[in-house]
Amino acid sequence: MALRFEILGRFNRARAAQLTLPHFVCQTPLFMPVGTQGTIKGLATNQLEEIGCQIILGNTYHLALRPTSELIDELGGLHQFMNWPRALLTDSGGFQMVSLLHLADITEKGVTFQSPVDGKPMLLTPEESIQIQNRIGADIIMALDDVVKTTITGPRIEEAMYRTLRWIDRCIAAHERPHEQNLFGIVQGGLDPVLRDICVRGLVDRNLPGAYSCDSYAIGGLAGGESKDSFWRVVAQCTAALPEDKPRYVMGVGYPLDIVVCSALGADMYDCVYPTRTARFGTALVPEGVLKLKHNAMADDTRPIDPTCACMVCRTYSRAYIHCLVTKDAMGSQLLSYHNLYYMMKLSRDLHTSIIEGRFPEFVCNFLRIMFPKGDVPEWVCNAMEVAGIDISSCCSPFSSSQD
Repeated sequence: MALRFEILGRFNRARAAQLTLPHFVCQTPLFMPVGTQGTIKGLATNQLEEIGCQIILGNTYHLALRPTSELIDELGGLHQFMNWPRALLTDSGGFQMVSLLHLADITEKGVTFQSPVDGKPMLLTPEESIQIQNRIGADIIMALDDVVKTTITGPRIEEAMYRTLRWIDRCIAAHERPHEQNLFGIVQGGLDPVLRDICVRGLVDRNLPGAYSCDSYAIGGLAGGESKDSFWRVVAQCTAALPEDKPRYVMGVGYPLDIVVCSALGADMYDCVYPTRTARFGTALVPEGVLKLKHNAMADDTRPIDPTCACMVCRTYSRAYIHCLVTKDAMGSQLLSYHNLYYMMKLSRDLHTSIIEGRFPEFVCNFLRIMFPKGDVPEWVCNAMEVAGIDISSCCSPFSSSQD
């Protein structure tokens, strides 16, 4: 078994844990930045260590196209190839069913993509996805699932959920490195509680003693345009039903508010391009929400991005300097990416520490008070916190709750 998960502290549903993987011992809750092709744009691996990144994501589909999984394997695996000593997770390539839908044809056999590189058809089966990920060598590999946008309704959701369950069996059978790599199954079912429940039970039932099975579970198919009210309810349902002794990974979630809410509901791991993508558009993450460095008001502002932040960027550069760069120089998006990832890593550490030290409700209230100084905490957050058993009445105005 290549994964150990030890819960160190909890508050109601929230938990702080130690996740031991082949390349690194991680503290949860944790956020994983997305390094699609073995790189977080503009940042060197030593900077990512400095920031406190524990796990980086690689994209199976893109790495298989270029430089190819065979070459990565030949050169000692992705850890060695990108010179990253800590943990790695690779997705299955399945997300491209949504993001490249116009290029994809989904059947029981697998997904046929039209390659964006040369236009040739490329079949990705569950077996092929696992073989590619075995060659890449990440600590955590994801099962190929049938991904459908949450905004789609009708029989396609049910079809995709049952296919995801059939494909997990093929992924388990194809997995050749179970002692070095952890296979995560993915809960699908759209916004339908009945389908989500069937999928959770189907995955957990496959966890047979003495048999190779899922090492853990992810909640997939969210953060795709559904309402926040639907989003948190699916997370709450799945975290309540998944095993206590394994990490729970909510895929594609990167907004700080969403991470705080999901952690309160019992989730442990998150990933998203949001902190680095928004940096490339000149936006910084701050406790109040976001700071848009492109705005003219920043042109002569000599303060750091966030006066409370201890990162290298906030210690060294002014808002005015970064404003000058963001519209004209790649250095601007590099500095903002560094700051934004530092912010996410600190948020992860603060969540972990506050749960361990028994002051998680105070942490949540303080976080919401800074982000919503008028007390207009969105209604969906209030509802989620009620289910999580966290009293946030001290930071909510009873007259100014907004919907989204």
